[in-house]
Amino acid sequence: MFFPYWDPTYFLLLPGLILAMYAQMKVQNAYARYSREESAGGYAGVHVAERLLQANGIDDVEVVMGQGQLTDHYDPRHKKLVLSPGVYRSSSVAALAIAAHETGHAIQHNESYLPLSLRSFMAPGVQFASTAALPLFFIGLIFGSYSLTEIGIYLFTAVVIFQLVTLPVEFNASRRALVALDSQGLVTAEEYPMAKKVLSAAAMTYVASLAVSLLQLVRLLALSGRRRR
Repeated sequence: MFFPYWDPTYFLLLPGLILAMYAQMKVQNAYARYSREESAGGYAGVHVAERLLQANGIDDVEVVMGQGQLTDHYDPRHKKLVLSPGVYRSSSVAALAIAAHETGHAIQHNESYLPLSLRSFMAPGVQFASTAALPLFFIGLIFGSYSLTEIGIYLFTAVVIFQLVTLPVEFNASRRALVALDSQGLVTAEEYPMAKKVLSAAAMTYVASLAVSLLQLVRLLALSGRRRR
């Protein structure tokens, strides 16, 4: 983040930052706890993903092992479902929940789920916007260029809209994951609430990220309005 100087408006960000730290702690704790809970079925994350893809008639998505921890994602451009080693190999309840969630994104893609299509369309532009928005805004603020501050605000607004579109994508993928795990008999009645806690904790990180960005946008608007007085 671009911090050219201290300003009291930073305090506007505190509630969002506290929520973000809490959400991150919650997801880490949920993952750590339920990674120790071995599922009764004994299926590894890779097997869960492959089974759910097959159950939905999807045969053109490759399930591969990535690197790092909690780096799991679905790549719609290359049709690859990338699972971290701790999810790919593990048969824990946490691994099953995460693998099913990422498979939910592959199913969304296969069904042309509108919010996912919109997010994919916006992604390239938002990558630029997220990098350029704050530097442009503060350069404009420092040199008194209202045009640059306005462009920075527009770009940052695009980032906020992208994060807003992301929420239904993530919530829907989690809902699909829980339904699939239950209907396919991949978790027991006792394991289902555990999987739900893992996915609920992960969903909170997206809500927290949106909250931080909304507060940042309010801060930028406040700074811009104050400088023009």
